[in-house]
Amino acid sequence: MIYKLRQQKLLRWIALFLVGTFLQLLFYIPTPVLSQNSNSCSNLTAPLTPEEQTYARGAWQYFVKNYQPATGFTNSTGGYPSGTLWDMGNYLMALNAARWLNLTDQADFDARLNKFLTTLSSLKLFEDALPNKVYNAANGQMVDYGNNPLERGIGWSALDVGRILAAFDVIRTCHPQYNDWLKGIVAKWQVARSLKDGQLFGATVLPDNKTLLVQEGRLGYEEYGARGYGLWGFPAPKAISLEPFKLVEINGVQIPVDTRDFKSTNANNYVVSESYILEGIEFGLQGELADFAARVLDVQKRRYDTTGQLTAVTEDNIDQAPYFLYNTVYANGANWATITDANQPYPQFRSISTKAAFGWRYLFPENAYAQKVFDAVKDLRSPDDSGYYAGIYEESKQPNKALTGNTNGLILEILYYKAKGNHPLIASGSASMSTGKPSENASPATPSNQPNSTVTTPAKTSSNQPNSTVKTPPATPADTPKPTEVAVAPIPPVDSPQPSSQIKMERPLSVIERRYAEAAWRYFQANYHSKNGLIDDRSDFKGATLWGLGDYLAALHAARSLDIITPKEFDQRTRHLLGALTKLPLFGLELPGRGYDTRSLQPVDYGGNPAPEGNGWSALDLGRMLAALYNLKTCHSEYTAAVDKIVLDWSYLRVVREGILSSATVTKEQEGRSLIRVNPETRLGYEEYAARAFQLWGFNVEHSAVGGEYQTASVEGVKVPIQRRRTDTNSKVNQYTVSNPFLLYALEFGLDPQMRSLFEPIFQAQAERYRRTGTLTASATTLIDRKPYTVHSTITGKGESWVALGDDGQPVPKGRLVSTAVAFAYHALLPENKYSQELLQGTTDLYNPLAGFYEGFYEATGKTAVGFTSSTNSMILQSLLYKVMNQQPLIRPTNDMKSPWWQEVSKGNSGRGLPNTATQQTKLISDSSSSYWVSASDRH
Repeated sequence: MIYKLRQQKLLRWIALFLVGTFLQLLFYIPTPVLSQNSNSCSNLTAPLTPEEQTYARGAWQYFVKNYQPATGFTNSTGGYPSGTLWDMGNYLMALNAARWLNLTDQADFDARLNKFLTTLSSLKLFEDALPNKVYNAANGQMVDYGNNPLERGIGWSALDVGRILAAFDVIRTCHPQYNDWLKGIVAKWQVARSLKDGQLFGATVLPDNKTLLVQEGRLGYEEYGARGYGLWGFPAPKAISLEPFKLVEINGVQIPVDTRDFKSTNANNYVVSESYILEGIEFGLQGELADFAARVLDVQKRRYDTTGQLTAVTEDNIDQAPYFLYNTVYANGANWATITDANQPYPQFRSISTKAAFGWRYLFPENAYAQKVFDAVKDLRSPDDSGYYAGIYEESKQPNKALTGNTNGLILEILYYKAKGNHPLIASGSASMSTGKPSENASPATPSNQPNSTVTTPAKTSSNQPNSTVKTPPATPADTPKPTEVAVAPIPPVDSPQPSSQIKMERPLSVIERRYAEAAWRYFQANYHSKNGLIDDRSDFKGATLWGLGDYLAALHAARSLDIITPKEFDQRTRHLLGALTKLPLFGLELPGRGYDTRSLQPVDYGGNPAPEGNGWSALDLGRMLAALYNLKTCHSEYTAAVDKIVLDWSYLRVVREGILSSATVTKEQEGRSLIRVNPETRLGYEEYAARAFQLWGFNVEHSAVGGEYQTASVEGVKVPIQRRRTDTNSKVNQYTVSNPFLLYALEFGLDPQMRSLFEPIFQAQAERYRRTGTLTASATTLIDRKPYTVHSTITGKGESWVALGDDGQPVPKGRLVSTAVAFAYHALLPENKYSQELLQGTTDLYNPLAGFYEGFYEATGKTAVGFTSSTNSMILQSLLYKVMNQQPLIRPTNDMKSPWWQEVSKGNSGRGLPNTATQQTKLISDSSSSYWVSASDRH
């Protein structure tokens, strides 16, 4: 019957086509389509648990019981035959989720969607341009919000259009047989009428019956709606740009708020949960929106901590007048406002939202508060199996028994997102906030900033790593397959942990210090690959270097020593990481390469592109890892055998040559041949740090260790080191001086007289600049979320003081940052210094409680530099540990010279470049002022 009716329509439309061919653009004639499968949509890597299947079945029942067979639509609320385009988008998302979660079969899915699209195709449009704001779900008539028929309609909502366009994209991706039908519908709509000056505009009907176009969307929903438009080729750059917004402090959290207020625009600037939840599950939370979402969740936790009232606020229907409310974090100048669309307050009806609780629980599965509020609503289903209630009233503690497609549709979407392994539903949105990655160019002739170029992406580079070049990568084909997350078994259980005599805590952390430590550790919780034990160097890129993994191991040690994590978690994570290190492919079968994909463990270049043959090794990265491994077996001796087995698998024949550290790079000739080149490392500060680490293991690297003469430049009247004077190489790698490597050296090895002579003028120059200009200065290599993605805020660079440079050596105007990690480290090392105290005060609030500490803030504007890295958060943890260890070097000595490593060294002639003698080439000594490591050959 359906097919016959469509044939009749087809004949009528063909006749119209013969009258005027232009009319073919206004109509699309569908024929019923049958099933095709999309592998990416059906690939459920984290199937629902039996309990979660119960949640999904309960939510799907709402749509079963509120289905309108005449139109294929569903009621927006239980038993009420009305629906907006937003509600229709909810239903499409729910229908897609139900299909892949096996709540309905393909035949039922096709029947429902065919009927839905048939009706949608034939709906009367407002001014023949776009769907009316609301329709009668039972018969498809244009109505007002009271469900009263209106011949003309009441206008259109651009945000609702954006919502259904996002849903259309999911349908055409997961069910490509419907693509042409959906394209025909969108082509029929005059979508461009809802766009003006890069913004979204809705239409409303004035009392005089004239149509008024009104800008729609405030921070959160505006960006979400604009993404839907973008998926179909309708860009709205202003709508997606976040601006204008300000930060408002609520319960101790800086909350982003749209500055367009109700009084001047007659539109609410409410802050709610749902827009960020939708952004997360559909497009993936990245950049500033990821930060904003975490803040919005955290402020609700803070309210609970203060009042004891579980809080999960967003807009919801309620089961009594006025029937719809915005439960907000902030709206129109008021914190925790509960208002109508007309800004009328109803605080007595504030509620815990079921859909918001579900969303936070699955977006942040490790968050204890999200789990707690979820537990309060997870079984809030109606007793007659009609779906989930909207929530629980805070004041009365009674259920808000409103049943809606919004609540139940979002629950199904969320559970489908979970089943897909927390992978965003709209793949094309996954890169929307991130456009560049470190390049593979890290040759000694064109040094990048960090010891070995962390394999990271545009928004964040480990601010302590000397060799990570960050440039915009070539576009990646959309059909590039996602690497498979490989599983790696941890090493077998080791002996029972031994109480460490090396870590002597002079005092416990203060309450504030503990908060900082917990915030820094959050990075390593949020970026942990539970299948293989690795950590991403930065939060927006699935890649790691040996330097970054060394940061992680150092952070693990600090977190355990500070009692931030339990002995059990420390052991599990440590054994898993050690297991992963044994599986990393070695470049040339010698040493770990420069970068690895943290999902596949396969080599990648600095753009994240597969590099099956590898791209060399970094002596600096190797030094970072050797320092961390040495301290692990010193302070936790039960891991000694496992650690030594890893480092004995490596060959050091070419990384240590004639007392100098060297790194390997791979270049390609025009003919396509790959050539390996091994050159000395000369990056100021990083070379000295890595050399000391190699000395711990007995290597003679006297020409790379700190010492000799250094060339200086005058900065603020202070002689600042810019490079070592040397005759063993003519390399000109070092182009700038930053604080990072000197701070890491000081924290781990202490300040021997030679290093102190470099360290002090670097600090003094920054303090003097602050005294002269009032500009806080903490010079470092840090990441930003826009070009050039990595910024070296130098003390001196390329002959100029206080210049910010990109990896290409070009100045970055107004690009200087104050580094959070540098501020923490200087304060740990120089706690009595007034300038280091100023630095700390300026940066301690720069953290996201769910994601870690930010890279810093811009000197010129004071705005936060959005970016999270392992190096920044590791250095903060190490700085806090240094404080409570009475400023003792974090690297502790060992007397165990009978371990497997030293036994192999004693045998000699290993064929893998082990040290010549079984003695350390460095030692820890103390003088009247401090303790520090020095070369064994130094006289003291």
